[in-house]
Formats: sequence, structure tokens, C-alpha cells
Amino acid sequence: MAKKKLTYAEAMAEVEQILTRLRSGELGIDELSSAVGRASELIAECRKMLLKAEEDVERLINPEE
Repeated sequence: MAKKKLTYAEAMAEVEQILTRLRSGELGIDELSSAVGRASELIAECRKMLLKAEEDVERLINPEE
């Protein structure tokens, strides 16, 4: 089964949830590595989405370039 593509808002909400758990001390050592890895993946995906949005807006503003 294919993974559902997260929206930017969903990805950022998950990052915030991970940060909250980190700050509260809720994550144990066993979960820490996977949580940080997941947050890194989500942040990278958000960056890609932002870059694509920026490129799309730039094409709309300057279609001749």
C-alpha cells in the first residue's frame, strides 16, 4: 500500500508534535533516534514543497523567463 502524500500543513503539524514530545522529555532513548530521523525527513519534504511553490509563483509572475 502506497504512503499517503502529506500536505505541508500535515507535515509541519507532525514536526511540531515531535518537537513537543522532545521538549517534554516524553521520548525515551529508544524512540529518540527514529523521532529525530522522522522530523528530518519531514523538514526536507517541507523544504521541497516550499521550493516548488516558490518556483511556481515565480513562473506565474514572470512567464517569459
